[in-house]
Amino acid sequence: MIIIGGGLSGLSTGCYARMNGYQTQVFEMHEIPGGSCTSWDRSDFTFDWCVSWLLGNGPGNEMYQIWLELGALQGKEMRHFDAFNIVRGQDGRAVYFYSEPDRLEAHLLDLSPADAAPVREFCQGIRTFRKALAVYPFLKPVGLMSRTERWRMLASFIPYFNTVRKSLSVLMTDYARRFRDPLLREAFNFILYEKHPAFPVLPFYFQLAAHANQSAGVPEGGSLGLVRSVEERYRKCGGEITYNAKVEEILVERDRAVGVRLSDGREFRADIVVSAADGRTTVMELLKGRYLNDTYRRLYTSLIDEPGQLMPGYVSLFLGLRKPFPEGDPCTTYLLPERATSGLLGMRCPSMNVQFRTRHYPELAPRESTVVYVTYFSDIAPWRALREGPEQSPRVRRGEELHTLPVKHGREYTAAKRRVRNGVVSFLDERFPGLSDAVAVADVSTPLTQVRYTGVHNGAFPGWNPFVEGAETLEKEIKKNGPVLPGLSDFYLSGVWATIGGLIRAAAAGRHVMQFICRDDGLEFTAETDDSAPPPTQRIIPVGPPPRHSRQAGESGPAAAPAPGPALSGSALTDPAT
Repeated sequence: MIIIGGGLSGLSTGCYARMNGYQTQVFEMHEIPGGSCTSWDRSDFTFDWCVSWLLGNGPGNEMYQIWLELGALQGKEMRHFDAFNIVRGQDGRAVYFYSEPDRLEAHLLDLSPADAAPVREFCQGIRTFRKALAVYPFLKPVGLMSRTERWRMLASFIPYFNTVRKSLSVLMTDYARRFRDPLLREAFNFILYEKHPAFPVLPFYFQLAAHANQSAGVPEGGSLGLVRSVEERYRKCGGEITYNAKVEEILVERDRAVGVRLSDGREFRADIVVSAADGRTTVMELLKGRYLNDTYRRLYTSLIDEPGQLMPGYVSLFLGLRKPFPEGDPCTTYLLPERATSGLLGMRCPSMNVQFRTRHYPELAPRESTVVYVTYFSDIAPWRALREGPEQSPRVRRGEELHTLPVKHGREYTAAKRRVRNGVVSFLDERFPGLSDAVAVADVSTPLTQVRYTGVHNGAFPGWNPFVEGAETLEKEIKKNGPVLPGLSDFYLSGVWATIGGLIRAAAAGRHVMQFICRDDGLEFTAETDDSAPPPTQRIIPVGPPPRHSRQAGESGPAAAPAPGPALSGSALTDPAT
């Protein structure tokens, strides 16, 4: 079996393939595994780009079993903050979104007693979902369930049916309008760091409930540490992986996938080919647009370019600070006034998420130092308009072709990145005096950076936007026919472009695609947990109670108001590359 892509879904596919006796070869165009689940070094700081919460990193649900089967968590400490996110308004007030529903309810009622009805309804929904998570299916795709298994699954949801139904039918933007308090009316849209206009209430319940159950924290070692553990599991199972290997074509003979051709002309043959790469690249480039039924043709030739169908990209800024800032909270979304957004190119919504990342991963920075991680949703178009060169520029070094090296995009692009850095640093320095003087290194990435490192279409991490037409169409297609393309045998799709969602979906994709492959080959699927290391430990880290009415120290009202997955890049201070 050949697997295209060494991200989390590709490695997961490889692990489950080896558990079921298949010989495997993963081809990854980057020099390291992980795809978007990554981190990188600048000076003596490690900048962790991806995991701000990891669904399933605690017991009591099927997600946790998948991580243990992949060896992702064993021997590590899982860290859980008691507040999922803080949303701070322009007037200095803040909403602490505690995931524990009783504490959240008391805090919200303290902020706005007049909003008792929607507050209590929302917190009751979290309580219900905390129980529902135990029966939420992740181990087997619905398309492979027997009629009995489907009925059993539906029956397990009967106690939670009304809450699930209502939370799927109401958009959070509409639910938030029920609040009288203007801050709550706005803040509820930003629980998940950024504003997701297409999301119903359900994913908000799901994330907060998982967090309250201590199953949505962060793993010791961070994003790349998580992936390295899965890579190690894959290698111990006997899998092979080749880096700096970019697949340019899937070889097809008589409507059967038989191998791949790399960018350097080498060809490799296999009985089965699985693509865990970018969805559009796979179907439109590697397979040259063949084997598309009406559903896939519409998805990848028209719907994919319609506004809102894909998740937006990110602009990210990392700051390595030679000073501790213990007052910095792990995660805060700031709602910005217009004057604070003028230099932030591509910003979709006047907000940004600020994480004092050393609270998550203290082991990834020197002692008495701080890493700050700032993100905002951004379209790729304004960044593309500034570039002067190609989006990728492979070069040969020491006889080996490298595909993700820096690309010089010109002065205007570099100046736009510098404006992002300066604007964010100025904003933060007003709230944390001395921050600007403590900056030792800074790194800015854009959606183009994501394209360069992973090849993802338009920097869309993680692919299709859930709960909109494209994602729902794809889910129906795969539930009906499996992760395959019509008319092409021995070929399968894996990854978030086939399952819709974040890291746990990427991990589950490998399990699911192997269940389809085993069915097609007449084999019984098998999986087992990795017992070579001790089970993970769990630790709760308090964020600290907010002041009465949540006003930040030193702020006195509007006059003191402010003046949320992403890729690798060169320093905004010294490197004009993406």
